[in-house]
Amino acid sequence: MLQKTEADVAPGVRPRKPARRWLRILLGVVVIGGGAAAIVHYQPWKLLHRPATATAVQRGMMGGPTPVAVATVTTADVPVVLNGLGTVTPLATVTIRSRISGYLTNVAFKEGQAVKKGDLLAEIDCRSYAAVLEQNQGDLAQIQAQLDNARIDLARYQKLRDQDSISKQNVDTQAASVREFEGSAKAAQGRVDAAQVDLGDCRITSPIDGRVGLRQVDAGNYVSAGDSTGIAVVTQVQPISVVFTLPEDKIGDVAAEVRAGQTLKVDAYDRTNSKMVAAGTLMTLDNVIDTATGTVKLRAEFPNTDETLFPNQFVNARLLVKTLHDAMVVPSAAVQIGTPGSFVYLVGADDTVSLRTVETGLTQNGETVITSGLAVGDRVVVDGVDRLRDKARVSVREIDGKPVGPGDSNQDRPARQGSPLAENAAGPPA
Repeated sequence: MLQKTEADVAPGVRPRKPARRWLRILLGVVVIGGGAAAIVHYQPWKLLHRPATATAVQRGMMGGPTPVAVATVTTADVPVVLNGLGTVTPLATVTIRSRISGYLTNVAFKEGQAVKKGDLLAEIDCRSYAAVLEQNQGDLAQIQAQLDNARIDLARYQKLRDQDSISKQNVDTQAASVREFEGSAKAAQGRVDAAQVDLGDCRITSPIDGRVGLRQVDAGNYVSAGDSTGIAVVTQVQPISVVFTLPEDKIGDVAAEVRAGQTLKVDAYDRTNSKMVAAGTLMTLDNVIDTATGTVKLRAEFPNTDETLFPNQFVNARLLVKTLHDAMVVPSAAVQIGTPGSFVYLVGADDTVSLRTVETGLTQNGETVITSGLAVGDRVVVDGVDRLRDKARVSVREIDGKPVGPGDSNQDRPARQGSPLAENAAGPPA
């Protein structure tokens, strides 16, 4: 290959200088190498001087205390509430049917109207029933006249018998006639009473206080006692009841309170279980357990004066069985389940934790009742438990929801007013 010489270069064009290009490459390598050396040199210093906001993982890598949130063991009144699915059930629902046959001449109610017991709802053509009553009354009057005449004849026969002017047989025959007419008079009276009942049934009235539903038959139609649909339905809405179910293993506590004569409160919540719609009391328990579901039905009564409960409405029932007074409670997040059973991490005065087994009771509304294993004022870990072990050192960053500052001692910021921890807390260090 031939190399170009200065003579071969076109006039006016300066030749390239390779030395300048290599100088740039060398300068770039020096800059990159210096930056990498600075990063490696200063990284350990940054790890040693990391601010207090370092994450738990970074602290754990450095072997420092684990940041945790703690809560103070306190006492409280804990309500024992049982939840069940329920249906609003009227105490009385009556389908208004005609007891006689005839043409419906009048519908005296409006759909959805509130009615009282005895209010007129409908009328049936009563002319034929009035005629039957009049006929039966005439038959009764005729038989009654015959009975009166027979009684007069019997009195005469009895006087003649006393004078030995008539045989005893005639007296006995006349006495039998009197009894026969008495029987006929009773039968006629029964027919009169039945006709009066039929005539009265021409006016259909409400048997209960309640609200009338939609009309099933219009005026002018022929109705009879065999109609299955009826004329309308009247439903009692004040008061009203809720039928709900509870598991069979919870019935013992409820039955004990009922036998003791306690009035148990029941609250009805809407479908979302977020809004209370009515408050009532427990009426009774069913007498059998449903073997298919393992539940027992209960009925609660509600005044329903504002009619917030509607028949067949779905509700969530909350039954207050009793209240545990001065129960020792901790947040449920503090209680762990493991090989030793139920346990918590107890924070000591030296900011180390110890595994403490506990006996738990009712768990409700995010709090768990502790029956044994802790004392009021103890501090337990509620957040950061998964990174702890027995005798581990911790750094309390939060007590009962209140953050602890970088310069605060773990015992300087008790969470709850009136707790022993608050009374025994020391002041800030000098």
